[in-house]
Amino acid sequence: MQPNIEVGIMFTPEFSFELRGLHRLSGTGETFEGSGKAQLKDGQLYLKMKDREEITDLPVEFEPLDYETASFELKDVVIGINFHWERKEDQRFKGVLRILSENEQLTAVNKLPLEDYLVSVISSEMSATSSPQLLRAHAVISRSWLLAQKEKENKLKEGGGEYVTVVEEEGERIKWYDREDHTNFDVCADDHCQRYQGITRASTKEVEDAIAETFGQVLVFDNEICDARYSKACGGISELFSNVWEPIDHPYLQSVVDNNTNPEGFDLDLTKEEAARAWILGNPSAFCNTQDKNVLSQVLNDYDQETADFFRWQVTLSQAEVKRLLMKKIGLDLGDILDMTPVERGPSGRLVRLKLTGTKGEMTIGKELEIRKALSESHLYSSAFVVDKQEENSQSPAKFVLKGAGWGHGVGFCQIGAAVMGSKGYSYRDILAHYFRGAGLERRY
Repeated sequence: MQPNIEVGIMFTPEFSFELRGLHRLSGTGETFEGSGKAQLKDGQLYLKMKDREEITDLPVEFEPLDYETASFELKDVVIGINFHWERKEDQRFKGVLRILSENEQLTAVNKLPLEDYLVSVISSEMSATSSPQLLRAHAVISRSWLLAQKEKENKLKEGGGEYVTVVEEEGERIKWYDREDHTNFDVCADDHCQRYQGITRASTKEVEDAIAETFGQVLVFDNEICDARYSKACGGISELFSNVWEPIDHPYLQSVVDNNTNPEGFDLDLTKEEAARAWILGNPSAFCNTQDKNVLSQVLNDYDQETADFFRWQVTLSQAEVKRLLMKKIGLDLGDILDMTPVERGPSGRLVRLKLTGTKGEMTIGKELEIRKALSESHLYSSAFVVDKQEENSQSPAKFVLKGAGWGHGVGFCQIGAAVMGSKGYSYRDILAHYFRGAGLERRY
């Protein structure tokens, strides 16, 4: 039997919502529909429904009397949190609306069956009109990732102790970001976990068929469900798990050339600086190296299509911008920045550690997302970049030109590469076998 999933949607002191169809309020058993508002004041929930406001104990749940026909809408949900296309939109969901309190804010949680959750994820992560084989492949990895996270959470709770995500030493700060901070629900609804926008994004029969035909199917390795990671574009070679998250590696998440043959003319040992520079500044053949609008529209929703230069990209930062960003994003004041020096790269060319040298000292930062955050108002597309300095008649560089490759962390499944594979006639099993070496398929429920 499929499990239920709890998804954290909103994190705010107050929010408005609308119940479409009758919903039963936990505790009282009273039924409601229509507009409502939840507000946290002095640690208590003020719940306004039917033109009356009451103080209500937390948590509370609104459960639909008819799951199939009822839904609820949350107003002004923030999507793309901290990304360049961050915005708000109203979103509609099936299932239970659960309201709880965390860190002096309200959290709106949606509880629903896992397979219905996946219908939304596939329609949110990409276009619901994607090729059938791409949809099936993504259904399997999204299901696998989620169940692997639930198993990981259980192991963390059973093991006790603190999950460490920061390692600091003199002159070095290494930090990584995963989803272990979600303790009151299974996953969040944004890119930090995987996109979930309820039934806001129109689904299609093709998506529903992909979910139904892979029902309960997951990737497994050594009898364990695979932690099946994915990102938009690997940039030509995928990255190792340990260079992005905690220092372990999974045999099924190898560094994979995103092609059926190695591209000619490149040294593929991108841990070496000279090879990485040639690769990043080059234009190697790869599944994800495409400008085919039909293929890209399968993976990129309307807001994602605002990004056109995902395979190879360039960002120019002034000295003032770099200093401001380092202070704002990671609290680092090194004075004028004199240099950015690669210390360690992964096999995809992504920086794992970057040394920043300034007039007030130096600091090495990592891992890849910390580097991306430190040098952008949102995130750099990836940490696979080289730095060129533009000098002026002063001691400090006037500008830093970052030339990079890929979009996202690059571990596991490359969404744009997989879309191209699907368009070339590869089956979803072929696509999964390409990105998750040695993993098998198994139905778990």
